[in-house]
Amino acid sequence: MSWSFYIKQFKSYLQLERSLAPNSVEAYVQDVVKLEQFLTLSGSDIGPLKVKDSDIRDLLEYIHELGMSAYSQARIVSGIKSFYKYLVFEGDIDKDPSELIEAPKLGRKLPDTLNVQEIDTLLAAIDMSTAEGPRNRAMLETLYSSGLRVSELVNLQLNCVLDDIGFLRVIGKGNKERLVPIGREALKHLNIYVDHVRCHLDIKKGHEHFVFLNRRGAQLTRVMIFTIIKNLALRIGLNKKISPHTFRHSFATHLIEGGADLRAVQEMLGHESITTTEIYTHLDRDYLTQIIRDFHPRS
Repeated sequence: MSWSFYIKQFKSYLQLERSLAPNSVEAYVQDVVKLEQFLTLSGSDIGPLKVKDSDIRDLLEYIHELGMSAYSQARIVSGIKSFYKYLVFEGDIDKDPSELIEAPKLGRKLPDTLNVQEIDTLLAAIDMSTAEGPRNRAMLETLYSSGLRVSELVNLQLNCVLDDIGFLRVIGKGNKERLVPIGREALKHLNIYVDHVRCHLDIKKGHEHFVFLNRRGAQLTRVMIFTIIKNLALRIGLNKKISPHTFRHSFATHLIEGGADLRAVQEMLGHESITTTEIYTHLDRDYLTQIIRDFHPRS
């Protein structure tokens, strides 16, 4: 039997026998769906009855690396455990592969993930009356909207901002190119910076194509991005150690927690594989755009 068959039966069990609220039922189902998606991505063509504890551990390691909060990891573990307890109860399996899986301790928080309110507060703290304000707002909006690495942000070029389709052409690790959606809010601030601030800079020769420039008209450095974010965190009294990568982790975490397809998040991050199997599936632009619209907090 397929995943869809057992998930459908599990959903009916939650609704009819456990009488859970619709939101709770959907949360449990999505936890199991994430396991199915992960196994598909990693090349493990196995049904739910063949899953081993190592498969579940691999999923948890992956979502931890993405920066998902301990609470959300524990939520997924709970859903998967409920699913396999159900399969044991129904007699579909003899041994529960999730039995020895432990949820992360809720007190152990990841320091480099922000919630939506913290991101909004950081962005609102940028002084838009200064010469650097519109640039900094555009940079951080872009980091969070598209999940870029800091190196990808500082190397972003003007001809890689594809306004007409709402995408960025990003050159990632290994000089590999990918298309990533950019949200309307981020694109708005990006255009404000380019059209009303950047155009007035005395741009140094050889730096004409870079989107983000310093006051002297030269390409921004990675260190400068770190400094800008650190100063903003101090300004709002944020008691977390954050960096540009925090926005990338938050981008992935908020999409996955919202219910986005792991495969879509993987592609937008530019991860070639989530295991050593080197599985890489390209998705069409319309689908990635829909993922951002449906699941990104600032879409």
